[in-house]
Amino acid sequence: MKPKSLTLAAALVLIGAGSFMAGRISSPQTPPADAPEGPAVTKSTRSANPSAGAEGTSGKSDRSRGPSRAGDPADRLTRLESIVRGEDPLDRNRALLAFIDSLGPGDFLTAVEHFRSLGITESRLGEYAMLLSAWAKTDPLAALDYASANTRGRFATHTILATWAASDPEAAIRWAETHHEGDGANPHLAGIIRSLAGTDPARATQLLTGMPRSQERAEALDAFLPHLLVQGGEATRAWIESLTDDALRNGAMMRAAEKLAASDPAGTAAWLLANPGEATQRRMDDVYSAWARKDEQAALSSLTALPAGENRSNALRGLVTSIATKDPSAAVSMMDRFPNDVNDRTVQQFVWHSFGNDPSVAVSQIARIADEGQRNRMYGRALEAWLDRDPASANAWMRTNPLPPAVQERLNRTQN
Repeated sequence: MKPKSLTLAAALVLIGAGSFMAGRISSPQTPPADAPEGPAVTKSTRSANPSAGAEGTSGKSDRSRGPSRAGDPADRLTRLESIVRGEDPLDRNRALLAFIDSLGPGDFLTAVEHFRSLGITESRLGEYAMLLSAWAKTDPLAALDYASANTRGRFATHTILATWAASDPEAAIRWAETHHEGDGANPHLAGIIRSLAGTDPARATQLLTGMPRSQERAEALDAFLPHLLVQGGEATRAWIESLTDDALRNGAMMRAAEKLAASDPAGTAAWLLANPGEATQRRMDDVYSAWARKDEQAALSSLTALPAGENRSNALRGLVTSIATKDPSAAVSMMDRFPNDVNDRTVQQFVWHSFGNDPSVAVSQIARIADEGQRNRMYGRALEAWLDRDPASANAWMRTNPLPPAVQERLNRTQN
């Protein structure tokens, strides 16, 4: 797809300055699997010397050095532990904010170490981010030095860099570039892009599109898109269509289509059809499923107007999936109405989405699967689940419905 610089510029103007800090600190995005970094590893970490680094900035505010303001260290840590052990999340957050405000520049290291030693659960990641962000505002270099030496995942480093980027993005970018080794994607950029997406989307886009295809770029894209999506479908689609990297554009389209379908399934379906590719192949069923939940008749009318082919089959799968969860018999009627558009994936999705409501109807459609291996595996999994759930009904169905020999042998082995 050719570049659309004017469209990109217009989209970036629409994005504007989104809110970053409130949502990220109080309710962070779903964290990566390695985000809960566990108890602190006891390591000494040097205090960063801002004047000696390659960052070209002090990386600290005028309160980054100075005496503690929080009283006796032991009392301070006891107070922090009491806050963390609290059950009421509102009280806990209020108390933690007051605690953070009482910390002096030299207090953050021991506070963060002690917080981590108490164990970090997923529900406490927001509180962990609050401590890291406050430290980053005071002395980002010291905070990053600690995170690099003592944490295994990227959550801490991303949080600190995101906070730093909000006030001094170029210094944060220089740190990320200086501390990245090798030719692969820079893993430090995701946090910076997350921050800049709301305040400087043009710079965030520049950083994102400059990354090679990688898991790191996928993380950065995931961090960028929420800030784009709040500007609406038109701005989101314009930004995605302006991307010249096919893989990045498809990745963005797949992620955005799922979100946009919730509010505008018709527009999202039209967008996918107008931009055929991997995203269209993988998201048509999701979009039509969302459309059917919102307006089944409109989704059906759109399906009927589609030419025969993969898009129509994918759209049918979405309708069947949506209908099967509430009315398996109606979903069967839908497949009977469009038999030439039913493929093996359609039947598989129907079986799993209808099984909970009516296992007999679900299992009765498995014979539609053309691939013998897939058909036998589906019979085996569905019937075994049914036998565990309701053996009398499952055995009654099997007595009146002949099964492939391989399936019958498998069931005989599991039942004996």
